[in-house]
Amino acid sequence: MRILGIDPGLRTLGWGVIESQGTRLSHVANGLCQSDGDDLGERLLSLHNQVSEVIAAYRPDQAAIEQTFVNKDGAGTLKLGQARGVALLTLAKAGLPVGEYAPNRVKKTVVGVGHADKGQILHMVKLQLPGCAPKGADAADALAIAICHAYYGGTQQRVLKEVRA
Repeated sequence: MRILGIDPGLRTLGWGVIESQGTRLSHVANGLCQSDGDDLGERLLSLHNQVSEVIAAYRPDQAAIEQTFVNKDGAGTLKLGQARGVALLTLAKAGLPVGEYAPNRVKKTVVGVGHADKGQILHMVKLQLPGCAPKGADAADALAIAICHAYYGGTQQRVLKEVRA
């Protein structure tokens, strides 16, 4: 199964494509979509076009996207939500089933702790996808989202167990 992971953002949207064969994961590609344009509509259209190109080039079977979290800046959260909405629309137009994952779930799946930082995510993505060189932190996050989907998105729902020392 080929999975496209998306880390939504209005300025920079990260994407990563992996192959999942049973428990074996391999890196296919990753990158960043930089929005361009003078107004919000143009920037969102730019993201739509770029994500459409990624879908056409790599032909994923499924997709995964990070859920929106609310931060201190309400306007920033709204803009993130708009970029996420455009990504979801683009995936739906392509007919892709989409898994949505909370940021802490992605981090716990890939790193082992729910409050991992970007450096820890990058390190663990490189370990789990040998030969992978993410093109930035957002691309590494997108690959982590795809890894999370490979783990949870199948027919069997797996449950992470917390081990206490």
